[in-house]
Amino acid sequence: MRRLLGLLAAVAVFVGLTAVWAVAAEPDWYVRLRYPLRYETVIRAHARNYDLDPALVAAVIHTESRFRPSTRSPAGAVGLMQLLPRTAQGIAVRTGGGRFTPADLDDPEINIRYGCWYLRHLTRRYRGRPNGLDLTLAAYNAGQSNVDRWIDRTPPGTPVAIAFAETRDYITRVRRAQTYYRTVWRLT
Repeated sequence: MRRLLGLLAAVAVFVGLTAVWAVAAEPDWYVRLRYPLRYETVIRAHARNYDLDPALVAAVIHTESRFRPSTRSPAGAVGLMQLLPRTAQGIAVRTGGGRFTPADLDDPEINIRYGCWYLRHLTRRYRGRPNGLDLTLAAYNAGQSNVDRWIDRTPPGTPVAIAFAETRDYITRVRRAQTYYRTVWRLT
């Protein structure tokens, strides 16, 4: 019995040390476990179609839903890219989808397509600003009206301060994930 307990203790120590090393060293296999990639073909296709970095699209999906298409937020956002049905309805109208229903957002292909359209829209809206990508991600997370209010309070040519701590954290998490998807998964 003592041998078994000793063996179990040794295994537990080994697993613990391996976990500590993996978290600190971030080898590719660990990053791939922590930042999985699903729907790669769909992500690449729509990122290309909307002139977006596929690593950014994957990072937004990871941060929003962890690649779970059935995710729902307390605010009513749906699917992989956590789109509000009202926002998706507007995207559908602008892109020729006249028969949109909120259930369409459960389809990964439609959700990613609409999410990419929205990211491109936000990217174009905030490009040319000192921290344009951060503003794009802030608008994706906190809404365009909040970002526009922050811009109105900021002198021209100055980076806009993101007023919400949760949104600043969101931007950090997306940008970190984008780096991993670009370097480990080779999404470019």
